[in-house]
Order: sequence, then structure tokens, then C-alpha cells
Amino acid sequence: MLTDSEIKRYARQTMIFGEEGQEKLKNSKVFIAGAGGLGSPISIYLAVAGVGNITMVDHDIVELSNLNRQILHGDTDINRKKTESAEETLTNLNSDINVNIITETITDENVLDLVGDSDLIIDAMDNFDTRHTLNKAAFDLDIPYFHGAVSGFDGQATTIIPGKTACLNCIFPQSPPKSVFPIIGLTP
Repeated sequence: MLTDSEIKRYARQTMIFGEEGQEKLKNSKVFIAGAGGLGSPISIYLAVAGVGNITMVDHDIVELSNLNRQILHGDTDINRKKTESAEETLTNLNSDINVNIITETITDENVLDLVGDSDLIIDAMDNFDTRHTLNKAAFDLDIPYFHGAVSGFDGQATTIIPGKTACLNCIFPQSPPKSVFPIIGLTP
């Protein structure tokens, strides 16, 4: 059931998919891998939309060079764990949701425990090795996997539904070489 406050908060979007749809969002569990450039806007929009349970995993700390694109974090968050900054920002945006933070590196050994009983996986990572680990977890758990990536000025997004679409390993059988943007032509 939605509270009176939630009915008011989500009034505009419940015009589109009704209170039943909003209750589904409230009861959903989303796993977000990465609290950086992609994880920031994704988590903010999910939080304000009323996704009731967000688990966010990242092992980094906030650096000054992150602040131009990682909108979960601000000047006062420099040298803080990204997950702690994310939790504070998301709960300030919507106190009706549960934010579970995990400050760890995602590995083949821990991914299933980290994802737990989530309904879907959102990949906002910056490396393909972890993406392949998340892809395997999605297939092992039979849950949707949403992949997003940026390289230079190019971006990509893919939805993977186990048993219905190609997997990430089918699309990218090998990890591309690691790089830091800008890739070519500019020197500091």
C-alpha cells in the first residue's frame, strides 16, 4: 500500500501507470553496480521514481576529478566512500526508499551474494571484466541485466533478458582494451 505522502509524491507518474504500478516500483529491488558517472543519474532517477529498494556497490572514493559528471557527490564528499555519499544523497532525495550500500569490489566469488534477491541488475561499471561477471550472475539468477557504458564520446546501452536476448558475452566476447578518456590527441 502507498502512504498518503507517497500518493502525493508520485501523483504525476501514477497518472501513467496507476497506483498498482507505483506499488510494484515500491516493492522492487534493484542492484546498481557503480556509483560513478552512470550510476549517479540512474540511481537518482530510480530513487525519485520510488523504486523501494536500491542496493549500490562501489569500492572507490570520491575524487575532485569525479565531480564534473558524478552528480551523487559534491565538494564535501571528496575522499569519502562513493557508497556513503550515494546513500546520503539518495535518502535525502527520497526518505521513503531503502538504500543498501556495499563498499566492495565485485568479483566472481561474491557477485551472487551481493546481488542477492534483487529483481534486476544495472551495470554502471567502468570495466568489462566486472561486466562479464554481472552478465553471468544475471543468467545464474535468471534476472534482467541492463548494461550501460561510455567510451570517449560514444555511449551504449543494452538490455539483456536471460533466455530471450543475446548475452553480454555474445556481444562482447572479449574485453576491449582499458583506456582513460580522452583517449587520443590530447595531452594534459
